[in-house]
Amino acid sequence: MKKFFSVRKTLVYLLCLSVLFAAYSAYYKIKFWDFSIKPNKTTEIFIVDAHISFKAIGEDVKVLLATPSVSKEFKILNEDVSAKNYEFTKDSNTNRMIFTSSKRKGKQDIYYRLTVYDNEETRGKVREKVPLPPEKPVYDEQQQQMANDILTASQEMEGNLPQKLIALFNQSPLNESVEAFLPIQANKRERALAVIDLLALKDVPARLVRGVKLIEGKKASSADLMLEAYESGKWRLYDLQTAKEGLPKNFILFQRGTKSLLDVEGGEDSSVRFSVLKSVTSSFKMAEHRSKLTSTDGLYKFSIYHLPLVEQNILKWLMVFPLGILVVVLMRNVVGVPTMGTFTPMLVAMSFVETGLGAGLICFGLIVAIGIALRGLLSKLNLLLVPRISSVVIFVILIIETLAVIGHNFDLKVSSSAVFFPIIITAWIIERISITWEEEGAKNARKEIFWTMVTALSTYFVIASEYIRHFMFAFNEVNLVILFIVMLLGTYTGYRLTELKRFYPLLKGK
Repeated sequence: MKKFFSVRKTLVYLLCLSVLFAAYSAYYKIKFWDFSIKPNKTTEIFIVDAHISFKAIGEDVKVLLATPSVSKEFKILNEDVSAKNYEFTKDSNTNRMIFTSSKRKGKQDIYYRLTVYDNEETRGKVREKVPLPPEKPVYDEQQQQMANDILTASQEMEGNLPQKLIALFNQSPLNESVEAFLPIQANKRERALAVIDLLALKDVPARLVRGVKLIEGKKASSADLMLEAYESGKWRLYDLQTAKEGLPKNFILFQRGTKSLLDVEGGEDSSVRFSVLKSVTSSFKMAEHRSKLTSTDGLYKFSIYHLPLVEQNILKWLMVFPLGILVVVLMRNVVGVPTMGTFTPMLVAMSFVETGLGAGLICFGLIVAIGIALRGLLSKLNLLLVPRISSVVIFVILIIETLAVIGHNFDLKVSSSAVFFPIIITAWIIERISITWEEEGAKNARKEIFWTMVTALSTYFVIASEYIRHFMFAFNEVNLVILFIVMLLGTYTGYRLTELKRFYPLLKGK
């Protein structure tokens, strides 16, 4: 007795450890590889094309294009360049692509392609170093008075100081001081620079930000301009029209500061236009890229997700087998129902998943019914065991063949589903039913058939769920938990649920 309880206690400890391990593994996959409990999770991938065009004047050409820096605000999947007759490098210090060529003349086209994903995961959460105090602009007496008037007028606006100034500069009609302070027909950039200078008077560091909003199908657009100010220990982005704070959804920052987005030496009439294309891919396919970004690719290479897709598809079915086994163990050892074979119900349930429940039940019923009738004829011939079972197997093959042909010719998908049933298992079920019928009577045979189908259906409703199949494949460490649960159930020696009916007379008598 002491040994029995020590074994159970050991299994309980192992079960607890396996639960902790499975929980940590699931957390690890969700955090670093972006796995999801829900099936069919997809990842949006944006392809940003930058088209640089200019007219070369016959001199050596040097083109500098600002590119996004490596940060946690988004993840770069790939960078590509198409620049015929140009040499190109990337300066990691300034985050600029540098294109060079000698003695170019005429219209020039250079293409830079950036592929990004997961732009929203940590956007706005990146903290930078505290900037130096801004250099205050030098104004004459009249400009200084206008600047003071603007700062005073901004106090009537809502929000913090950057938002107040942006809102004031977008009023219609403009405040008199603002209108006098700005150049005639000031563009968006000039307005933003004026706001930056006014913020510097209040010791608030600010800078321009250029980027591209990822909108599917967006073509031939210039970079979007925003303002970034440092307040309360954090750089905060502001829309220059609405004064709304925050990084817009799916916004790629290409360049910060007053430096230009594009510089061209040896050319004129330069411009850079952006276009955006969106595609969708499975999160499983992106897991390898995420593992590289999080330096966990060593573990990923030794996982089942690094295998070829053909092998992964096979393992998707194998991973759900332990759950089906657990259902069978519960039905036999806890509920206490008789079945034809230990794991026959699970194999029948797997066939139902392939055929569909309705078609599977009809086909299985036809095959078994015809097989039992033919097996009854064989019993009159007094054949030996092996030839008799072999004959039943051949009968099953012929029945399946006949149903498949009928289904094809009469367009009956139900009968065509017969080919998915395991031949040997089906033949053994027919043989087992026949023997039980002959030795124990029709009642016991029907009872075994009934409980076999109940167990098969219970298993089917578990493993047929797409959510469960996905979960068992994505977080396959759960199978370790199932293993110890099955082993723990192996130590159960109490009454089965179906045996409790024997005590009903005692309860009734009381």
